[in-house]
Amino acid sequence: MQASQRLDRFGAEVFASLNNKLLALKAQGKTIYNMSVGTPDFKPYDHVVEALTQAAQDPEMWKYALRDLPELKQAVCDYYERRFGVSGITPSMVQSCNGTQEGVGHLGLALLDPGDTILVPDPCYPVFEAGAKIADAKLEYYPLVAEHNYLPYVAGIDPEVADRAKYMIVSLPANPVGSVGTPEVYEEIIAFAREHDLLIVHDNAYSDIVFDGEPGGSFLQYPGALEVGVEFFSLSKSFNVTGARIGFLVGREDVVSAFAKLRGQIDFGMFFPIQKAAIACLNGPRDEVEAQRLKYQERRDALCDGLEGLGWERPNAHGSMFVWAKLPGGRTDSMAFCEELMEKAGVVVTPGASFGPSGEGHVRMALVLPPDQIALAVEAIREAGLY
Repeated sequence: MQASQRLDRFGAEVFASLNNKLLALKAQGKTIYNMSVGTPDFKPYDHVVEALTQAAQDPEMWKYALRDLPELKQAVCDYYERRFGVSGITPSMVQSCNGTQEGVGHLGLALLDPGDTILVPDPCYPVFEAGAKIADAKLEYYPLVAEHNYLPYVAGIDPEVADRAKYMIVSLPANPVGSVGTPEVYEEIIAFAREHDLLIVHDNAYSDIVFDGEPGGSFLQYPGALEVGVEFFSLSKSFNVTGARIGFLVGREDVVSAFAKLRGQIDFGMFFPIQKAAIACLNGPRDEVEAQRLKYQERRDALCDGLEGLGWERPNAHGSMFVWAKLPGGRTDSMAFCEELMEKAGVVVTPGASFGPSGEGHVRMALVLPPDQIALAVEAIREAGLY
């Protein structure tokens, strides 16, 4: 059977390709240090597991959900006020989704007509591009570069492109580049959205993984944000529940309503025991979340210090669970370097080219190994001469 032409818009899945090579090397007995996929290696918190398993004992919890539980929506509202200081979020401004990955794709289907333009960061999380392609929209990139600390620089965006754009995706802390938003940047983005009458879609997956003393926040905590934007808020990384796929779209009611209407056509709702686990995350203690943030910072330090000690340019890594590193030794082909790194050192990372046109010449490294294992990975890179 002939597949749809839509699939031709998508290239080969880089993680699958790398994983095939990884399995082959493992079969040969090679020691592997896998820092490619951003799946936390920390375990979910006990009170979250308990909430899910208790709910799963109730046969009523195994029926179609069809809706978000009222207590779940209220928990999100309360969390935003307690954690981020955002008042004014009501249940009608909250809709669950099966993680940001799925949510971004569905948002494009809900808001975009064929030919509409959206602005996405470059480099970016690949689903930002995929969401536009699924909806037959036109992609326009705005660059994240070292000159501007890998932060959105709206003054550099062509005003005519901004006027055409229906929405602009902003992701801070940023995957893959590791930059963290500032009040000044958010204020500029809000003013930019008003000037060009476009929606801001903020991806806030890493609000609890911010380093060097600055607390993570929310786009919606800034004045005017609720008038021009929505935010994808995920529990995956803060609470180590990536496989449960717990995310929410929060913000402007008309946008959330359109998103919920589309989801009602293709989804029967989030499994009730997972909703109960989400409530436990949102209403539970945060001491473990903070302790985990400090562990991520130790890993960041071990990796960045180690690579810099080899002569690499110090990577950018101020937040998220990723380190964005420039290829060493004048190399320019990120996929070729990743394959060489895997074969010679057993270190698996992701080529920067898979994150957009400006990603070439870099690699992304996930902080998914403890510091002692990271030190061994750095030593393997040294022994392989890849510096």
